[in-house]
Amino acid sequence: MEQAMPTIPSDLIGAEAHSPLTGSPLVLVEAGDALPAGGVIVAVDRAGALPMLDPADYDAMVTTRADAPAPWVRIAPDRLDAQLAAVRATAAQSPIATAMLARVLRLGEGLEFEAALELESLAYSTLLGGAEFARWLAAAPHGESGAQAADPVRYDRADDHVTLTLASPGNRNAMTAAMRDALYEALANVLEDPSLPSLTLRGEGRCFSTGGDLPEFGTARDLAAAHVIRTQRSCGRLLHRLGSRAATHLHGACIGSGIEVPAAAARRTGAPDLIVQLPELRMGLIPGAGGTVSLARAIGRHRLLWLTLGAFRIGAGQAFDWGLIHSIEP
Repeated sequence: MEQAMPTIPSDLIGAEAHSPLTGSPLVLVEAGDALPAGGVIVAVDRAGALPMLDPADYDAMVTTRADAPAPWVRIAPDRLDAQLAAVRATAAQSPIATAMLARVLRLGEGLEFEAALELESLAYSTLLGGAEFARWLAAAPHGESGAQAADPVRYDRADDHVTLTLASPGNRNAMTAAMRDALYEALANVLEDPSLPSLTLRGEGRCFSTGGDLPEFGTARDLAAAHVIRTQRSCGRLLHRLGSRAATHLHGACIGSGIEVPAAAARRTGAPDLIVQLPELRMGLIPGAGGTVSLARAIGRHRLLWLTLGAFRIGAGQAFDWGLIHSIEP
């Protein structure tokens, strides 16, 4: 039997359309109401009652309950309306990217790690050719992001342990093509080393990495080739293959690919000043450096979608509570 469309309070919802081609795909549903037929469905539990819901029915679940377990996202009552407004704005600005992210997260949940990376990259290349990214790119600043170090990744070995350091603080360890290639080669060397050393990945300077280098966005002309390069040169894939041998220590800003890549390591620690943010949806894109896989496996697809929808920032405490990092260390 088809379920009736829910009656959504006008002060909560506004007028979201369900089709990503004609309007926002976002559907905010009061927790416990009947489910809609489609859309990116977010359960909203204003009362903090934590009703018994099947997470498989939802793309995100938010509540005001202080001790809410996964996959719920806890939001203070006085901040709920502002955060709902933020996710509505993002979904209205980038409806196709929003719908695609929700679908990639659902499909990727049932795939092996590397197959899910392929799915993410195909979706990412599709969006690179879309109007939402083109609009963002036309309005984006095109200035220099800072000086790129000549050798952006430093390799140090002591006994059976290797430390790789992102060593380009002049541009806040931005994940430029040069940084990605240097990191990929260093990780490949560790992975293929017959002595099987353990690994710690760190960042030099004020932060671990602010992610993709803005001047490089939109420079790919062959999006099919970009997909091949993105998957064949995936640093997240190599970190995942290292298994229990790999650890990362995060500090300062970890933005976009600056958190997507290190999240693939088996052991993750964070400094007290850690800040995590995923701004891709506001650019008409989805996380494209492995984040729909690495982060979804760390914190769950529901919390990941919510973070990306609002480009919300979380600190070390919340990252620890959610399992993104395993401990907070100076």
